[in-house]
Amino acid sequence: MGKTGLVYDPRYLEHDMGMGHPESPNRLRAIMQQLEQSGTMAQLTRIEPRMAEDEWITQVHTAAYLASLKQQAPASGRVSLDPDTSMSPGSLTAAYLAAGGALAGIDAIMAKQVDHVFCAVRPPGHHAEANRAMGFCLLNNVAIAARYAQKKHGLSRVLIVDWDVHHGNGTQHSFEDDPSVLFFSTHQFPHYPGTGRESEHGRGAGEGYTVNVPMEAGEGDDEYRAIFLNVLVPAADKFNPELVIISAGFDAHKDDPLASMGLTEGGYAELTGIVAGIAERYAQGRILSSLEGGYNLTALAASADAHVRGLLAA
Repeated sequence: MGKTGLVYDPRYLEHDMGMGHPESPNRLRAIMQQLEQSGTMAQLTRIEPRMAEDEWITQVHTAAYLASLKQQAPASGRVSLDPDTSMSPGSLTAAYLAAGGALAGIDAIMAKQVDHVFCAVRPPGHHAEANRAMGFCLLNNVAIAARYAQKKHGLSRVLIVDWDVHHGNGTQHSFEDDPSVLFFSTHQFPHYPGTGRESEHGRGAGEGYTVNVPMEAGEGDDEYRAIFLNVLVPAADKFNPELVIISAGFDAHKDDPLASMGLTEGGYAELTGIVAGIAERYAQGRILSSLEGGYNLTALAASADAHVRGLLAA
C-alpha cells in the first residue's frame, strides 16, 4: 500500500458561478464531508496548494489569455467568459490554486513524500483551451501539471487518463502534436463539447499519441472495464509512462444529471485499480489525480471516496 496525498484549500469554495450552476462549491463540500465520515481522510497526507506561477501556466496557455483573465477578474458580481463559465471575485485565486495544487502534488510525488495525490480542486480544467475558458474551466490543471513534471522534474513520458464523461478537448489540443504525452479519453459521444472522435488520434510527431474512445449512452462498469483493459493497458504498455495523471471526472456515474452513462462507485474503484497497475509497472507508482466533473453530490462524493480508497490500496 502506497501513501496518498490530498490537496485541498477552502479558497476553492470562493469560486462561485451563481445559484443553480451545477459546478458549485457544494461539490467540494460533499467530497470533503464524505472523506471525513468514511474514515478515508484520516489515512491521507495533506498537501497545501500554492498559487501556480505564470511561468508554468504559460507552458499551456497564452500570455494574452492569462492577461485577459486577470483584467476581467471582477471585484464584485460576475463576469461571463463563455455561455456556461463565469468568474466571481474569488475565481482567479481559486483557479491559480487549482493549477498550483496540481504542481504541489507533483512536487510531493517527485520528492517521494507520497506515491499518489488526489487534488480536490475547483474550478476544473480539462476543457480550458490555450486561449480561452470553456465548459466550467479556466486553467487546464492537468495539462499544466504534465508540462511541469517534464520541464521542472525532467520526466520524459506522461500518460493522461481522462475518464470524465465529457471529452477533454483542451488537454487533447495541448498535446496533439507531442509524442511525449499520451492522452487517453473515454467519454459519452455525441455529447458536449463535440470533440473526441476515434479519428482524432494526434498529428505530426504526435500521431498515435491521442487515443479517444467515444462511448454510447448507457454503457457502464463492464464496458469501461473492457476498454481500460483492452485499449488503455496495451497503449500504456507500449508508451511506458514515467508519471500517470488522471482527469478524474465522476460525471459518467449512472446518477449524474449532466450525462447518461452507467458507471457506479465500484466501477470507479476498478478503473482506479487498473490505472494504478499501469503506474506500478512503469512509473514507480506515481499518480496525480485531479478532480474534473461530477454533479450529483451524493454520487460524486461516493465515487471520489471509492477512487481515493483505490489509490490508498495501490
